[in-house]
Amino acid sequence: MRERIIILDFGSQYTQLIARRLRELHVFCEIFPYNALPEDYMSSNGIILSGSPFSVLDANALYADLSRFAGKLPILGICYGAQLTAHQMGGKVSKTLKREYGKATLSITTLSDPLFEGISNSSQVWMSHGDSIEELPSVFEAIATTEGIPVAAFRSKAQTLDAPYYCLQFHPEVTHSVEGMDILRNFVMKIAGCKGEWTPASFIEETVNAIKQKVGNGKVLMGLSGGVDSTVAASLIHQAIGDRLTCVFLDNGLLRKNEFQSVLHSYRNMGFNIVGVDAADDFLNELDGVDDPETKRKIIGRVFIEVFQREAKKLTGIEWLGQGTIYPDVIESVSVHGPSVTIKSHHNVGGLPDTLHLQLIEPIRMLFKDEVRRVGLALGIASDLIERHPFPGPGLAIRVLGKISRDKIRLCQEADAIYIEKLKEFDLYNKVWQAGAILLPVQSVGVMGDERTYEYTVALRCVNSVDGMTATWSDLPYEFLNVVSSEIINNVKGINRVVYDISTKPPATIEWE
Repeated sequence: MRERIIILDFGSQYTQLIARRLRELHVFCEIFPYNALPEDYMSSNGIILSGSPFSVLDANALYADLSRFAGKLPILGICYGAQLTAHQMGGKVSKTLKREYGKATLSITTLSDPLFEGISNSSQVWMSHGDSIEELPSVFEAIATTEGIPVAAFRSKAQTLDAPYYCLQFHPEVTHSVEGMDILRNFVMKIAGCKGEWTPASFIEETVNAIKQKVGNGKVLMGLSGGVDSTVAASLIHQAIGDRLTCVFLDNGLLRKNEFQSVLHSYRNMGFNIVGVDAADDFLNELDGVDDPETKRKIIGRVFIEVFQREAKKLTGIEWLGQGTIYPDVIESVSVHGPSVTIKSHHNVGGLPDTLHLQLIEPIRMLFKDEVRRVGLALGIASDLIERHPFPGPGLAIRVLGKISRDKIRLCQEADAIYIEKLKEFDLYNKVWQAGAILLPVQSVGVMGDERTYEYTVALRCVNSVDGMTATWSDLPYEFLNVVSSEIINNVKGINRVVYDISTKPPATIEWE
């Protein structure tokens, strides 16, 4: 049986980071809302209780019945998880003790404890709490303090519970907790008994076998975008069922310059049973003159379904629909407070399974973006596909701000092609996470030769990130920016000004629309 750690999410901004740290240790883990413990939880190796923006003393505090699993599985409570444990099991949580935010020095009082094996006695940890534990329940004992609080870590006393129960007032998952990764490793390996055998190779073997069992002799239809997620998902399905997978790659007229032909060629070289569809007119005719970003997305989603249905009708015996859903999408859809507030419609087309009456198969729904790339490399997919930057589902429709026109799409494509080409030429492409050119609905005066011009402005966007949840703008060399600006202005008639976006996410998003 596969090892698994369950993470119960109480709404902390760091919950996904806990999961990422465990995955880095090659330990499989899943995030569930605090009130949705899975029925098969006893088949797991342990449970981690996350932090939370709430106080356990609030009237609207998030409550989980800890008695369901306390003493049955190894448990680690982090911050709110520790406070909830003390509050619910007979201790006292107070707002009267010193609050701690930021760096603190851990003083370990029980050096022999396996949780702290190899940890220095003055380790820097990261605190973020307004409540503190004033009195511990009778079944627990303190094992570490800081200058500010008497209980920075505690554990269940020997022979009081059938399974070890640990709690930390600090956040081991953040990099500011210098030895936090070692503490997490000690919990999952030494206390929860995990071996750390969840690797790309084991994931591929397990997933391919699962697809074979699930699909049987059936056929799968899948729309490909040319991006990493759909490519890796299709490769896994193809490895399981071969040509019983039919892939459809649509040219919606909103791809990068020459992308449709080059990606279609790559897919055919991979042995995919693929249908290439030129549907540019279907999309561009509907989008002509549309300027509202949400309207653009809805039109693209609707037309995609229409064209995809049209192609699907040409096939027979299809029972399954493949999709490249990844774990952040899954987490957001089952967040603590329900689906996240819609900042923008997601590019995964939700209407297809219902309209086509097909069952869904999502091979990479448990992977983060960087894990998808590692699986892709393990599958032997060409690096030029795996290392491609993320590209928005609506394509250049949301990189041409304001009203859409074919000429504006062309301008954006030309500027973007120069930008990406120069990133590769300067050996910068693989050092950044995502880059693209945005055509702004702004025209300004310029001078070219003896003539005055009144043309468009392009903004260059380039960010570094791990999975797109947060991002910092890339510090590109001035020499490079100078070359790109000159190349675009000199070669793309219709653009006379280039600017560089230095906004982080948050508060800005990576895309402009």
